[in-house]
This record gives sequence, C-alpha cells and structure tokens, in this order.
Amino acid sequence: MRDGANPRDMSLPDLLAETVGDESVAAEVSLGGDDRLAVTPTRTLVYRGDGLLSDESVTEYSHDVERISVSTGRRKAKLTLGYGLDGDETISLPASRADEVLHPVLAGVLSATGVTDPGESVLRTFRFSELTLVVTSDRLVKHVGSAVWDEEFEEFSYADLTDLDFEEGTVATAVVLAHGGRTERFKAPNESARALRETLVDAVCAYHDVDSLEEFRVTVAADDEGDAETDSTTDFGEGPDPLSASPVADAEAEAEQRNGVETDADAASEDTLSAGGTEPSVDRDERDSAVSAGDDGEGRKPIDTAAHPVESDPTAESPAEERSVDVDPAGGTDFASDAVGEPRSPTGAAASAEVEDPAAREEATVPSDDDAFDGSPFESAGVEGEDLATEVAELRHAVEQQSERLDRQSALIEQLIEELRRGR
Repeated sequence: MRDGANPRDMSLPDLLAETVGDESVAAEVSLGGDDRLAVTPTRTLVYRGDGLLSDESVTEYSHDVERISVSTGRRKAKLTLGYGLDGDETISLPASRADEVLHPVLAGVLSATGVTDPGESVLRTFRFSELTLVVTSDRLVKHVGSAVWDEEFEEFSYADLTDLDFEEGTVATAVVLAHGGRTERFKAPNESARALRETLVDAVCAYHDVDSLEEFRVTVAADDEGDAETDSTTDFGEGPDPLSASPVADAEAEAEQRNGVETDADAASEDTLSAGGTEPSVDRDERDSAVSAGDDGEGRKPIDTAAHPVESDPTAESPAEERSVDVDPAGGTDFASDAVGEPRSPTGAAASAEVEDPAAREEATVPSDDDAFDGSPFESAGVEGEDLATEVAELRHAVEQQSERLDRQSALIEQLIEELRRGR
C-alpha cells in the first residue's frame, strides 16, 4: 500500500488511484458500471471506464469554488461548479445519484473554503426547493436561492443556540431556532421533516453533551441564571447606582443638592450686605420657581343476424317436390340427380356400358400419378425427402446465426443507453 494512502484506495482503478496520489479519499460514489466519483479534501475526481463512447479517463474538479448548482432531469442530472472569473465546470451523472454525489462534494467545498473548521464533519444535506440546509457537527448552514450554495449563506453555531423547537403543520413543519438573541424560522416539508429533526437534535445534543432536547433547555436556562447572578454582584465603585430604576428618587436627590447650593449663596449675599454691598436685584420667588422647574424628571408573515333474415331463393327446388323417375326400355330405372340443374344420367346402350364396366370408367376419369401434369403448364417439383431435410437444416442454421447477431446488437444498444444515462 502506498504511503499516506487510505486503505479504501486499494479498491480504486489503477488510473484513479494514480491520480489520487498521497491524498486520502473521504468519499466514493458509484455512477453505474465502472464509473465512479471520488472526493478528496481538495478535489473531486470523476473516473470513466472504457466504453462505446469514451476511453478510460479521470477528470479533476477543484473545491475552491464560489457557487454550486444542481439541475435534475428525468434520467440525467448536472452538478455545476462555479469558479468566478475562471468559468464553470459541469459534472454529468445519473439523476438517481444527484443527492448522493452532492453531499460529499458540498462537504469538501465547505471545508476548502473555510466555512467548516478542521475536524468538523458534515452530517447530512437537505434540499427543499430553493432552501438548502447542511447539518454539521458544530453548526447549521442555511442557503436560500436557486443555487445550492454560494457566498450568500447563513450559519448558526450550536454554541450560541439557546433553544430549538419544531412546529408541525398540515403540509410543512417549522423549525424554530433561538440564536444570538433573535429567533430564526424556516419550514421543511413533512415528508422530510422527521429526518431533519432527528439529525439536527442529535447534532445539538452531542455538541452540548446532553441526552435530550429537554435536558439541553435545562442546561441553557441554568447557564443564563448563573450569568444573571454574576452581573448583580458587580461593583461599580463610588457614585450613584447605575442600575437604579427610580427616576423620582434621583430627581429629589438632585433637588436637595441644588437647595444646598442655594442656601450657601444666600449666606454669601447676607455677608455682602453687612459689609455695605448691594443685594442683587433678583426676586427670591422667581429663583425658587426656576429651581423648581429644573427639578422635573425627564420622561425617561402563505401547491344480429336476426335483423337480416335469410331470404328464400325463388329459383330453388321446393323440398316437397317429388323427384322424377325415368324408366328405360330395358326395364332399368334411372333416378334423377339430387342437384338442381344436374344433367340426367345417359340412357340406353351407353348407360348399360357404363354399368357393365365401372372399373374402365373410373380408370378413364382418374389420371395416374405418372401423367398427373400431362397437358398442364405446371411441372412436378421433384423434391426428394433427403433434399427437403437438407434445406430445412440450412434454413435453421441461418435463423440461428441471425438470432445471435440480434442478441449482440441488443446488448450493444443496452450498453449504449446505460452509458448515456451515466452522463457520458
């Protein structure tokens, strides 16, 4: 085994294993037949085996991408990797393998672009129309738009998660995240909501080392209470309490302080008068009104044959009509023919001759086998039994060869269709 190679690499085709080099293979997906896709930490490699449309080859796709898009047809799908100014690259694959391929490729891209940290694993990927959710061991990555992923994504770290809840509806289930002092809501169709819920709850509980979502909530609440107690014992030094919630008391204290200043001013004024100075012409009531006026607190959302009877023939012989009987001079009786219009049998000597030699009459009317075609434009085929068997055997052999050719052509057509489905 090569140094630094993953043990799974030993099952890779030689050309693919050579391209992988010293990197480890994080994931491998079969694309049908000998074709397969391998994902390393930095690249996605697509291997194509020998076929009718192409020779053995390996194509590399870097994970340093800015955008990932997926388009799915009835049989084929296309995974497009956007490289910004360097253009786009497209991977063709069977439509049934699109989600199976997207997950490891997206995980490699998130790792290569720094979205996920080293050692962080991508657990599962969900696609709901234009919503893509990637559940990792440390965070939830959310993307909304026609692309599966681009730089306009959001992430929610489990460390800052304070609550997780699910609200079931008739069509969709809402996922509610309390995160960073705000609430994030998004919906997943009910047919996929259970898988999303189990995956997300397991990831959050594993991150916070708890066994259930209820235990997670209790842990978060206890942490919040501890933080509140710490804040209440903080010493802010001398001066007024910054957490004071009584603006009236603050106003009274300020008024008293001002009255004290006023008293000192009056005393100074009296001293001035006693020394022969002149008292300032300021009315005391007006000053009190101004002080009193300064003491006021500030006002601190929703896709039959019966219908055609047989008519009798008027020319036909009536069933009740008696058949005529001819009596010849020799005393013999000749019955009339049963068929209508059939000529009567010969009478007299001719009839006697026919009666006396019936064998001669039959021999004269039935030709022998040797002269069956005498006087006819047709000739005997002259096919003997052995010749017929030979021709049948030759025909059977030809049919068998043709059947073998059709079988081979059918296999080639099936192989061609399969390669086209794999995106070649």
